[in-house]
Amino acid sequence: MTSADRWLLPDGIEEILPPQARQIESLRRQLLDLLDCWGYDVVMPPALEYLDSLLTGVGKDLDLRTFKVTDQLSGRLMGLSADTTPQVARIDAHSFAPEGVGRFCYCRTVFHAKSSSLLASRTPTQIGAELYGEAGIDADVEIISLMVALLQHAGVTDIHLDLGNVAVFRALADAAELNHEQQQGLFELLRLKCVSDLDQWVSEHIRDGVLDQAFRQAFRLQGELDMLMPMVDSMAKAVPAAAQALSHTLQVAQQLMARFPELPLVFDFTELRGYDYHTGLVFAAYVPGYGDAVMQGGRYDETGAVFGRARPATGFSGDLKVLARFSGHAVNARETVLAPQHNDAQLWQQVQALRAQGKRVVTQLNGEAMAADYQLQQQDGQWQLVKIN
Repeated sequence: MTSADRWLLPDGIEEILPPQARQIESLRRQLLDLLDCWGYDVVMPPALEYLDSLLTGVGKDLDLRTFKVTDQLSGRLMGLSADTTPQVARIDAHSFAPEGVGRFCYCRTVFHAKSSSLLASRTPTQIGAELYGEAGIDADVEIISLMVALLQHAGVTDIHLDLGNVAVFRALADAAELNHEQQQGLFELLRLKCVSDLDQWVSEHIRDGVLDQAFRQAFRLQGELDMLMPMVDSMAKAVPAAAQALSHTLQVAQQLMARFPELPLVFDFTELRGYDYHTGLVFAAYVPGYGDAVMQGGRYDETGAVFGRARPATGFSGDLKVLARFSGHAVNARETVLAPQHNDAQLWQQVQALRAQGKRVVTQLNGEAMAADYQLQQQDGQWQLVKIN
């Protein structure tokens, strides 16, 4: 390894330097305060724990993204947390186990052995919130409203909200009695979003005429609210469970539109990210000029079952560093005071008093020169704050 190579960071891993680091930290504090105002209690799960705990429930989807190490004390495999949700599920089910509704939030670094996309960091600063213990529409509306409020509070503008519901295709797959292999083939085609290929798949796999039509309608469930409303009645005749999921999504959308009338909202029921663990409504927030969602989430009921407490659950998360990139959040500049290096006790007391007032006081080492607003100077035996021109 050359000396130059020692300064290189691995692909997808970055360091944050001043002044950006100060902006991100200031934003973190403000957003956690907002989450607290909504009643969400902050939790701090460990960065490292046993692998079988991390990769249960929703965690199975994270296997390829999880760094794995061997615990030298027990010999068991451990993993660096790649997502906070499995750990919060354990907290809700076992460690904390609140009665009734549980609301949790977090902001911490997670670690990805493989990036989730070309744009994503391998060490995202994951900020999010999760709501446990309520399966109704009100819980979905609350968690999505909180996500939008968080983005608005961060100063992220021109937000577009995308809603879907994996329960629609789960219901269709159950009605058609598709096996696992058939479902995976269908979902691979859905990722490509080629309607002609999807129609061909239906012709080859669905023999029932009513279900044939229901699948073809579902492939075209993309657009705005006026597209969704007539589909509910049509789907109810073919697959009632799918119609129920559509109706649920419609009611959530109507409440969100009442709360955020200026927020662009579209539907895409062919978006099945996280199909292996999401159980219902899924949602994502986008901004122009960025190919990934800046925040996303969905419902993952019964996640805590592996920890002995099955509960309805929904939540969202995003990378704080990405939010800061699109944020209008500005850090208030602090007045900087220069203090000479001196062993005078009165100078020390004056410096500490100024720091207690929130001023930034820098002691000059070896007469270093730096930009500042004020300087402490000794005048008539007293240390005075003097404005620097």
